[in-house]
Amino acid sequence: MIRVGMGYDVHQLVSGRDLWMGGIKIEHTMGLLGHSDADVLIHAICDAILGAANMRDIGFHFPDTSSETEGMDSKIILRKTIELIATKGYRLVNIDATICAQRPKMNPHIPAMQQCMADVIGTDPDNISIKATTTERLGFTGREEGISAYAVALIEK
Repeated sequence: MIRVGMGYDVHQLVSGRDLWMGGIKIEHTMGLLGHSDADVLIHAICDAILGAANMRDIGFHFPDTSSETEGMDSKIILRKTIELIATKGYRLVNIDATICAQRPKMNPHIPAMQQCMADVIGTDPDNISIKATTTERLGFTGREEGISAYAVALIEK
């Protein structure tokens, strides 16, 4: 049996925080605000994976009201998400994700993101497709107020 899930996440850009994307730290003048490290790419991917397994979302499993998840590295959330779907007999087949950010440019970092997440998941980096786009200076992304990410995940039993 194969199943597909879709995920979306957005976080506000603020001064004084590190920018984490796809499990790696990216040099930038601002970072994303959130209860954890606010890695929008990993969060969207986890929601897609959990959705495919009909296991709700990361807010359900890793609530932003919990002291245990405060400041949490999103790579831990990703690893635990893979463990959660395994309890129902599922494994990840592939991910297709898009980061929406005006700045910084994400393309140079994509191979490192793919390798990082593949190592966490225990899969080949070729199973993790990441694309990046701007919003042509439109909306909150274009005004550099935040970054969002979309993801689709395929799982199989």
